[in-house]
Amino acid sequence: MIEPIDRLENPSIYLDGVGEGFEINRAVGSPDIKVLYDLYHEQRGFGNLIEKLDKNIGEVGLIHVADVPGRREPGTGEVNYGNIYKRLAQMKYTGMVAMEFYPTGDVVETLRRAREEVMGS
Repeated sequence: MIEPIDRLENPSIYLDGVGEGFEINRAVGSPDIKVLYDLYHEQRGFGNLIEKLDKNIGEVGLIHVADVPGRREPGTGEVNYGNIYKRLAQMKYTGMVAMEFYPTGDVVETLRRAREEVMGS
């Protein structure tokens, strides 16, 4: 699994966007290598989250979820996670979606709500 991370968070990182990550993955050509699509990092660096999912879903091995700004739970920032979850369902994505955010409230309750939002899409 390769994970691009935005340069706002880590200025010295080489791989800062999923576009190049997907290119590297295709060039390597191994079914054992996938891209960890961290929606938080990609939104901060480049945006166009759904378009990149549409074009590269076969290269995605795991999706990380956090809202921008602040790496908070979905629904607290600018990312429309409802649309992203619907698109993943339409594409019949069967991979893992991992919640990687700092909750603003009770941890268990926040994770329960986030899971329900994913499952309801």
